[in-house]
Amino acid sequence: MTTAQGNIYARAAGRKGERDELSAFAVVPLKKYCAAGIKESGMRMLLVEDEKKVADFVARGLRAERYAVDIAYEGLTGWNMASSTEYDLIILDLMLPGLSGTELLRRLRRQHCNAAVLVLTARDATSDKVENFEAGADDYMTKPFAFAELLVRIKALLRRPPTARTQQLQIGDLELDRLTQQVKRAGKRIELTSKEYALLEYLASHAGRVLSRTMIVEHVWDESFENLTNIVDVYVRHLRAKIDDPSAAKLIHTVRGVGYRLGEVSE
Repeated sequence: MTTAQGNIYARAAGRKGERDELSAFAVVPLKKYCAAGIKESGMRMLLVEDEKKVADFVARGLRAERYAVDIAYEGLTGWNMASSTEYDLIILDLMLPGLSGTELLRRLRRQHCNAAVLVLTARDATSDKVENFEAGADDYMTKPFAFAELLVRIKALLRRPPTARTQQLQIGDLELDRLTQQVKRAGKRIELTSKEYALLEYLASHAGRVLSRTMIVEHVWDESFENLTNIVDVYVRHLRAKIDDPSAAKLIHTVRGVGYRLGEVSE
């Protein structure tokens, strides 16, 4: 399928009046890629989309790229499928019958679903994007869309190393709620700045692993290391003052010459 054909169908998907006329033309070229005997990539996806022609078109395109794709046309069906099958990635529309895409996303994250979630929707308001990213989406793409762009976004998400996307993180008596960004130690709430929280969450999501200053800067500050030589040490001191100093058991450990590790026992 060419990029132009993918664009044509995506535009048709966004305008119901043109869909029947254009969708058949766009889907036909996929047949040459869908011959029997194509091996799957080993990656399984769930597509939750109530517009059948859109869902079938996207699924055929992804299957042509050797991905295994299951389709749910309703929110509750998508919830049941995601609850019973382990998926690498979920493509999620928001305006679904039975259960909205946003509520489905919240349920998945509450149940510690680790699949990457790409929202694909006609809703393009900033408030919708913010709400769904906060609910746990990994990417957000609006309709009409180009299939070529959808494909590269999917590949980018699948290249990410698997991480625990659980809402609750706990190391010893330290608790982090990723949804509300609340932090408690021994049941007592701790107030953190946004950067302090981002640093703590990064350490907590890799608990027990030594993280270099370079890794921390690139993840938390999204900048090169050269201009932020001492910033990590400064913020670690801030965290220690709030997290460790009031407690006998220390959780933030320095690994000399390397970086920092969050855990119950110093190594």
